[in-house]
Amino acid sequence: MKQLTLLSVTTALFAPATTFSAQPKESPRPNIIIILADDLGYGDVSAYGAQTLSTPNIDRLANGGIRFTRGYATSSTSTPSRYALMTGEYPWRNPRARILAGDAPLIISETQPTLPKMMQQAGYRTGAIGKWHLGMGNGQVDWNGPISPDVNSVGFDYSCVIAATQDRVPTVYIENGRVVGLEDSDPLYVNYHTNFEGEPTGADNPELLKMMWSHGHAQSIHNGISRIGYQKGGTKARWQDETMADYFVEKVSEFLDSDSTQPFFLYYGLHQPHVPRTPNPRFVGTSGMGPRGDAIVEADWCVGQLLRKLEEKGVMDNTLIFFSSDNGPVIDDGYQDQAVELLGDHTPAGSLRGGKYSLFEGGTRIPLITYWKGHISPQVSDAMVCQMDIFQSLASLLGIKRTTGPDSQDMLAEFLGQSNRGRHELIIESIRRLAYREDDWVLIPPYKGNLRNESGNETGNMKEFGLYHLTTDLGQQQNLAQKYPEKLEQMKTRFKQLAGEYYESVEMKLK
Repeated sequence: MKQLTLLSVTTALFAPATTFSAQPKESPRPNIIIILADDLGYGDVSAYGAQTLSTPNIDRLANGGIRFTRGYATSSTSTPSRYALMTGEYPWRNPRARILAGDAPLIISETQPTLPKMMQQAGYRTGAIGKWHLGMGNGQVDWNGPISPDVNSVGFDYSCVIAATQDRVPTVYIENGRVVGLEDSDPLYVNYHTNFEGEPTGADNPELLKMMWSHGHAQSIHNGISRIGYQKGGTKARWQDETMADYFVEKVSEFLDSDSTQPFFLYYGLHQPHVPRTPNPRFVGTSGMGPRGDAIVEADWCVGQLLRKLEEKGVMDNTLIFFSSDNGPVIDDGYQDQAVELLGDHTPAGSLRGGKYSLFEGGTRIPLITYWKGHISPQVSDAMVCQMDIFQSLASLLGIKRTTGPDSQDMLAEFLGQSNRGRHELIIESIRRLAYREDDWVLIPPYKGNLRNESGNETGNMKEFGLYHLTTDLGQQQNLAQKYPEKLEQMKTRFKQLAGEYYESVEMKLK
């Protein structure tokens, strides 16, 4: 198939080891938006079969673009999958790409090739708004001054983010490397090991809580919600959880209005439906499923506000949109919010087994949609694609030759609906445990550890190798390892070739 390319960009050098080059093109460059939800499952979107939730704005993208049935995150947890999206590299290659604390240092090197750097060098204005969770600073962050390195250090011209997750301190917005609204007279301090004297916690002061924790969220209290980690000060800078969606919607609108002379690249990290689920009061009760369902309805509204803004500006026809989630769903993830009790007939992972933290399909197979009005024909695609492939695919779209980042593959034809071939193989990861996907086969090695985690999700830890054929057994109920020993050995051999030394490392040690 003939490669699709657009307009010229010049040769760019980020660092001596990072080279991008391009050939002259004729067509105008499209704006690019990546919308990444947080813990949204394959079955949480009505276009993907949800019968108990309505997501009309996400459905608009799915029904007007390409709805991938085999779209993957690289990982079943947040930080690693976001790392792969930004760098085009498997997260298990970077030992720091794990679930990060809110004060963790930036895990992307400032000299490393990144998707936003590539877009900058192609002449794009770049922005990151919403959830970050890839670290910032060097491990000794002074939250009361400029934070460096920060989000902008990896290729964003503008950023307004939360450092980690909504359930982790610091509970403040950070705009272009500075805490928003911080007063000199009330400095902010953060510690993930020791509490500050006199500061209440969820464990010691449950009477101060409006949302009770269930596990792992019993430390500093802010807005009646206890979090992971300890903080002190910065009182007027702290966010109001219930208005977070509105805050970021406004920041997105401001970014889109700021400069019309360049095409833009926007990374929009939704915070829903990650815990604590705190939808704006106008969404409370709209789903009939409690805070988790209401948060999904709110996330869908956020998507709708973005689409409305693009239409108002008259740029919808020239904007390529990717919509996805960072990993699979989780129900009880640390707060008593009745997510389990009110679930009813809803199945957040659809017909998939597992969810967040799992090596089963529900951990990494997620909603993945591409939409470009007038350029992509509405369709459903069974091509296996990964968020990590957006990097190389956009390089191809812009005629850029990338010489680094071998894990990202060019899936441009698939993302534009002109091919259904997709990937042949993919390694997926969950908390430093790997599994191997080859066409419709999945190999899960036996790992030490519990069969379920404290959130109730299956981990994928088994007593023997698991071999599943997804065409005939999407729910992964039939282990075919003993029935097809030759296929098992073939996949084990290839898996070891791809994972290299990591496969034999202590962290990868099998039962």
